[in-house]
Amino acid sequence: MSLDSLSREMTLLVADASLIFRQMGVGDWTRSRGDGAWTRLEILGHLIDSAINNHQRFVRAMAEGGVTWPGYDQAAMVSVQRFGSANPAQLVNLWEALNLYLARLIALIPADKLDARCVIGCGPPVTLGYLVADYGDHMQHHLRQIFEGMPVTVRWMMAD
Repeated sequence: MSLDSLSREMTLLVADASLIFRQMGVGDWTRSRGDGAWTRLEILGHLIDSAINNHQRFVRAMAEGGVTWPGYDQAAMVSVQRFGSANPAQLVNLWEALNLYLARLIALIPADKLDARCVIGCGPPVTLGYLVADYGDHMQHHLRQIFEGMPVTVRWMMAD
């Protein structure tokens, strides 16, 4: 899939998800999903962290020809930010804005930068192209968790 196509599909998915998110009540966001599982609001908070981290990864890889970035302790990050008690509308607005911006940024990545070397934490080196595709997969995985059991229609991004 081209980066322009990915950008367009991501924009549509964010629009669809944001519309659904704004129709959800506080109880929908904070209801337990089972022992040890994050609430929908905590998942959304995790997606915000993911967007923030990936924004920096993408930009630095383009600007510097590669990036070495620290690992990510997702449980600790969700816990210290107390996403579970945050204002859902505030998190929805932030998630939407970050991901619309990332969709724009993805369309700006030059083809010759897709092979930029990226090392995240102790993981093996990957390319910027891999990080971009993985970000889309990761976001969709967690959106499916948020929408689990809900009768929703969204325009999912297509795999390449």
